[in-house]
Amino acid sequence: MTPTPTVDLNCDLGESFGAWTLGHDAALMPYLTSANIACGFHAGDPAVMRQTVRLALQHGVAIGVHPGLPDLAGFGRRNMDISADEAFEMTVYQLGALGAVARAEGGHLHHLKPHGALYNMAATNAALAQAIAEAVYKVQPELVLYGLAGSELTKAGERLGLRTAHEVFADRTYQANGTLTPRRQPDALITSTEAAIAQVLRMVQGGWVRTQQGPEIAIKADTVCLHGDGAHVLEFAQQLSQALRDAGVKLARPAFAK
Repeated sequence: MTPTPTVDLNCDLGESFGAWTLGHDAALMPYLTSANIACGFHAGDPAVMRQTVRLALQHGVAIGVHPGLPDLAGFGRRNMDISADEAFEMTVYQLGALGAVARAEGGHLHHLKPHGALYNMAATNAALAQAIAEAVYKVQPELVLYGLAGSELTKAGERLGLRTAHEVFADRTYQANGTLTPRRQPDALITSTEAAIAQVLRMVQGGWVRTQQGPEIAIKADTVCLHGDGAHVLEFAQQLSQALRDAGVKLARPAFAK
């Protein structure tokens, strides 16, 4: 018997801070299986972290650390010239912060996924990837490390024996080397709901994605990212989760490392 395809739906949440509200966290939770919660560097603050952890616990959604660069003004999406040591320290700091909040609310951490520029840098920079993976390994090695499918980050996690989840993106286009098209390019985002859902189904069921250069490349899809700050993310989450179920795909978080 052919096993039922399974995929995780994750979303970056907890990105409000102070007097500013961003995203649709409460409305999105019922459609997700895991949440990546900002830890105060690129977005979020202690109160928002606590509120988001509570929401995740109420809905049975896995709690993930979402460490970013210290860049509130740029939302963590601007590259910074950081060392491997700095990447390690930033990751440990933010992992510890959200871990304490989760414990205080009676929950536990499930995974860690870097945010924005830190994520993209770690996808291709082996030294930064190794530093982030080592931070997870040394602090809480049972966590699942989320990274761009086939990237330096997932390779670093696998070398250390971490459970890794290869992540794909519903609303982003791909380059022939498997990286995401940079946001500064006009063709970086997929704005059609139908096209985005079709891309996800190809990646989850077929294991391939069409690139901007034309060729199709193989891709592993353990978890699909939805962007919580998107204008129509709630409607998209509803339609994508239904389309996956209609296609016989089970929605479930990646399991903990053994």
